[in-house]
Amino acid sequence: MPADHWDATGERPARKKPRQWRDKFREAVRGVKRGVRGHSSFSVHFFCAAGAIAAAGALECDHREWCLVLGCVGMVLTAELFNSSIETLFRGLEQEARDRVYGCLDIAAGAVLVAGLTAAAIGTIVFGRKLLILFHWWPA
Repeated sequence: MPADHWDATGERPARKKPRQWRDKFREAVRGVKRGVRGHSSFSVHFFCAAGAIAAAGALECDHREWCLVLGCVGMVLTAELFNSSIETLFRGLEQEARDRVYGCLDIAAGAVLVAGLTAAAIGTIVFGRKLLILFHWWPA
């Protein structure tokens, strides 16, 4: 064990009581709430996710298409939560540290962009095919 984990008398520190699962889930839900409330771009992604889910229901997607749609929704919202966490950390830094890690914000935003574009491409394939079938422009 590294030296910094020992107290001044050389004794091992008391072990922390392990957290219970319900506490871990409560903290995770609190994190999602903070991510959703703290960043305006999350509302745009949330609106698009609701639209994609409504479209999947209206177009009677099969189970594979539902998996693709929900996977894309999860991917974009997860990327946005990671981006929000990096932005939150960035705001807590002093100016000197901000100058050194400013590129991290661009990378995180780029990750959200890539996730969103991928989701849009998959949505175009899934929903485009369903619409073509609906209008009898594609064989069922």
